[in-house]
Amino acid sequence: MAKTLKRAAAFAALARALTAGNRGGPSIAQRLGALPRMIVATARGQYDGGLRLALMVAATAYVVSPVDAVPELIVPLLGLVDDAFAVTWLAGTILSETERFLEWERTRARLVVE
Repeated sequence: MAKTLKRAAAFAALARALTAGNRGGPSIAQRLGALPRMIVATARGQYDGGLRLALMVAATAYVVSPVDAVPELIVPLLGLVDDAFAVTWLAGTILSETERFLEWERTRARLVVE
């Protein structure tokens, strides 16, 4: 049940991200440009995206890896479908997390250190 909710949230984030530029939200270019900053801030311990970043790396490795849960050679349709779900989840998660990171940057920039 939790996996289904997370998958639905990722798909919803993908849909929101693809139309965000039209509504005044960050564009896809801004989100992708934030990705390297997000990685650096996470590595420095400034941003709390470590687990999500690790999941994104794992999903990327799964998609590009020749080792697959459902190989395309054995069951072609299912093999492509599981990869499509992984890519869709990855895209939605990247867009959602970069939006969260951009908001974190905006909030952090407004904080005044005394």
